[in-house]
Amino acid sequence: MEFIKTPIDGLIIIKPKVFSDSRGYFLESFRENIFRINGLDYKFVQSNISKSKRGTIRGLHYQIGEMAQGKLCQVIYGEVLDVALDIRFGSPTFGQYFTQILSEENHTQIWIPPGFAHGFSVLSDEAIFYYNCTQYYSKEHERSIRYDDPQLKIDWKVENPIVSEKDSNGKLFSQIEKDFIY
Repeated sequence: MEFIKTPIDGLIIIKPKVFSDSRGYFLESFRENIFRINGLDYKFVQSNISKSKRGTIRGLHYQIGEMAQGKLCQVIYGEVLDVALDIRFGSPTFGQYFTQILSEENHTQIWIPPGFAHGFSVLSDEAIFYYNCTQYYSKEHERSIRYDDPQLKIDWKVENPIVSEKDSNGKLFSQIEKDFIY
């Protein structure tokens, strides 16, 4: 596995070693000792899978307090534009976001630690998105930032986005509370 730092402290791109042959491929998507050696010493307590169609945007989501989540994200089928937004007050990259294409072809993963809002848009006809979380889902601790916040100017690379009511009604970035201090 290759661990690649991004311009935003804490966000890590992970490129697993893929073994391909005429049958298909094999890869290790997580190996605790290798992650720990590379500074990612986290315990995963919940795994999630979502299936979405082209143009869907999910996010920007995060949880606060003791339920703040780190996420190890990858795509099993299709292709998405993954977005991680730094919401750590005091961080030199506060308010900046990082995007990465995750697909079944590139097998790329992204580690998103607590202190980031996360979302993705579906670029293929369908996508199956898989992620491990360091904390359980908690509706009480869940927060959302509007995907189309004019201050953030995120280019989701989709026309006519399909968005849930919850995501359409998220807070503006300027309205978030100081839940994460860098």
